[in-house]
Amino acid sequence: MKIDTNEKKIEELLTRSVEEILPSKKELREVLMSGKRLRIYIGTDATGTSLHLGHATNYIILEKFRKLGHEVIFLIGDFTSRIGDPTDKSDTARKQLTREDVMQNTKTWINQVKPVIDVDNTENPIRILFNHDWLAQLTFEDIINLASNFTVQQMIERDMFQKRMESGKPLYLHELFYPLMQGYDSVAMDVDIEMCGMDQKFNALAGRTLLKKLKNKEKFVFITTLLENPTTGEKMMSKSLGTGVFLDFNEVKMYGAIMAQADENMRQLFVDCTSCSFDEIQTILSAENPRDAKMQLAFKITQTYHGDKKAECAQKQFIETFQKGIAPDDVVEIKPVYIESLLTAEIIMSKTELRRLLEAGGVKDAETGEKLFEIPDHVDTPRVLKIGKRRFVKLVP
Repeated sequence: MKIDTNEKKIEELLTRSVEEILPSKKELREVLMSGKRLRIYIGTDATGTSLHLGHATNYIILEKFRKLGHEVIFLIGDFTSRIGDPTDKSDTARKQLTREDVMQNTKTWINQVKPVIDVDNTENPIRILFNHDWLAQLTFEDIINLASNFTVQQMIERDMFQKRMESGKPLYLHELFYPLMQGYDSVAMDVDIEMCGMDQKFNALAGRTLLKKLKNKEKFVFITTLLENPTTGEKMMSKSLGTGVFLDFNEVKMYGAIMAQADENMRQLFVDCTSCSFDEIQTILSAENPRDAKMQLAFKITQTYHGDKKAECAQKQFIETFQKGIAPDDVVEIKPVYIESLLTAEIIMSKTELRRLLEAGGVKDAETGEKLFEIPDHVDTPRVLKIGKRRFVKLVP
């Protein structure tokens, strides 16, 4: 297959939404310009049913590689999900999942990424693989041999491990195997490039070590930017904080979730999650009212995942709900138990988010404006609540 070596396309690929490239951007540029066909992958653990905009940043870049003619792999970590990645876990190990759990979680993933990856392309099709296919086949002897390529000191260099040990919190033995297993993915697929976020750098480098030792092959590690608030450092796509924008959101919820993002997040969301040029982004962000810029951001992202018509409807409903204070006609109705119902209906993403909103006076009676500091356990007549700035729910008897 002919490889596109267009210098402008390659430069954007190596610049936009890129945090770091190892061993160097210069070396990868030379290989891309040479016309050699490369094999690139991004792996995602099946820890939940929903992918978010942070994942989509990687898939957008993966699609750029595919369009240049390179072989791209969408790896579903159905085996590594069951180990539990210790990344960002400063307290205890992540809950271990069953095989059934992870397969259920990935049922709608391909549909979720279709707006940004041409999964139906036949000329240069994307490969969808599952690491259970090779990791489940490893014998204990195989794992011992793989482990012999690393020292304990190397494994516990990870920041979160150091923090746990310093604070006397547990570090589980099986967590040390996670980088080993993710590293072996690179060997099993014989890849040239692994894409990941900065939080996966340690694991990706473990794969680089194994590929070099077992196949005498170099691997590029292509590290993309994480969606983080530039002021607070908090992740933008946090389910527990209620700030995530998930790819399976309907158009109204997606538009509203983007509008709920902090103003300082807009530039990175434009860069990482839209196809706007840098000049266009600068023009939009120069708007006198930040809300106008954010509405363009919300429209463009919603348009990507739901199309023009639904994005227009979502924007219209947002204006009526937020600017005019009108509860939508299709407001969700729930019955007791209210907190669990709010979670099930995805009005809130976690009990932590609800508690934070209640304490801050962010839950009000939509008609009277009265602040509620707890959710009533029953109502005699229907009552509409406004949760945060733009979410409504009707409590019914």
